[in-house]
Amino acid sequence: MPEESIEHIDFEKLTETAISQPLVKHIYTADPSAHYFNGKIYIYPSHDIDAGEAFDDLGSHFAMEDYHVISMDSIDSEAIVHGLALHVNDVAWAKQQMWAPDAQEKDGKYYLFFPAKDYDDVFKIGVAISDSPTGPFKAQPEAIKESFSIDPAVFKDDDGSYYMYFGGLWGGQLQRWRNGTFNAEQPESPTAFLPKDNEPALLPFVAKMTDDLLEFDEKPKEIEILDENGNLLLAGDNDRRFFEAAWLHKYNGKYYFSYSTGDTHFICYAVGDSPYGPFTYGGRILNPVVGWTSHHSVCEVEGKWYLFYHDSSLSKGITHLRSVKVAEITHNKDGSIQALNPYKI
Repeated sequence: MPEESIEHIDFEKLTETAISQPLVKHIYTADPSAHYFNGKIYIYPSHDIDAGEAFDDLGSHFAMEDYHVISMDSIDSEAIVHGLALHVNDVAWAKQQMWAPDAQEKDGKYYLFFPAKDYDDVFKIGVAISDSPTGPFKAQPEAIKESFSIDPAVFKDDDGSYYMYFGGLWGGQLQRWRNGTFNAEQPESPTAFLPKDNEPALLPFVAKMTDDLLEFDEKPKEIEILDENGNLLLAGDNDRRFFEAAWLHKYNGKYYFSYSTGDTHFICYAVGDSPYGPFTYGGRILNPVVGWTSHHSVCEVEGKWYLFYHDSSLSKGITHLRSVKVAEITHNKDGSIQALNPYKI
């Protein structure tokens, strides 16, 4: 349900027919990265606020400035919002826009990975560390070297290796890095430097992390997302191509790379045999929600798989005031995932 159609929505009815309700209602949260640590569910979301910024396609109205972790004892239990985990004022290199984060655990320490704009208005990705999964986290003094763009997701493989996936179009600036350095021209344009519709779509990136999880262990590599014929998805294939919100989960030995298509509002997935891909497009996990953005994570909890996602139903359609939700998902016998419809209308 794209934003332009909200005038016709009966939000009371929509809420009644929604497949899930907001986990938290006293603050707005979005972009939920969910993990199962030590027998508990921890969700690392963005914290939406209304900062009074004008709406634009650069995402200026998404002016988030801090993070709060959500925990749940079980999938059906109350969601608890913990105290301040990290604020932009406590990150030396970061100026603004604390967008979608992720977290991981290693050797009893917890690592929060987050994008933010530096003082040159260039998105970079930082790391902060805590002894607790709920924080507070202490940020490293500098961003990860060679990091850029937005939406970090860090996957731990069965062999103990950690990989970061990242990237986002438009306000996420991925298109400004096509030549390996940041292109600052046409700063007001969210779509400058995008490929033509008949050219291959821009690709997200992956990099293996160093043992201390503080830097990339290699130069980030592009992740190929292929169609059924083995060809790269095209930039004009808006219903399937990557836009933002990278995530990786592993099921039955296969790697599932999932992401948002942005301006067409789908959460899609592609399947591969390696954490580096290539990944072949598999279908949709989630059809459009109320609000422009869609952003998710996939997490296994006690043998069942869940999609954590958000919508703007609680704020009655205000795109930058979102609420985190969760719904069970099903992998079919052939490995495909059954798409969810967020509302039964």
